[in-house]
Amino acid sequence: MKNLNTTGYNKTLLDWMLLAVRIFIGVAMLTHGFPKLMQLLSGNYEFISFFGIGQKFSLILAVLAEVLCSLFIILGLFTRFVSIPLIITMLVAVFVVHNNAPFEKQELALLYLFHYLLIFVTGPGNISIDRMTNRK
Repeated sequence: MKNLNTTGYNKTLLDWMLLAVRIFIGVAMLTHGFPKLMQLLSGNYEFISFFGIGQKFSLILAVLAEVLCSLFIILGLFTRFVSIPLIITMLVAVFVVHNNAPFEKQELALLYLFHYLLIFVTGPGNISIDRMTNRK
């Protein structure tokens, strides 16, 4: 903490922060994905049909991204790969679902989007399954 004005960073602290971000953002997204999973399992496919693929398939894709990919993000497993469906999901949320809505309605999806972009760019950090399986 003695060099607060430097542009350097502490690699260990960065790894712990990436873990914290992955856990937080993953658990937070699960709170959105789990109700969609329950909706899907109940047979209620009422959902937005984006890109003309139908409500059921759109719901399935949203569930896969928001539940399965979030679990992988938390674990740090295939992190960059699974961040892509989440980035796409948030782009759809911002530019399709909330396209004409005021910023307050787009804000949450934008916050998620930028977290997933950060995870995509930085990777999961050293405290992840990706790192454990890629050690040389």
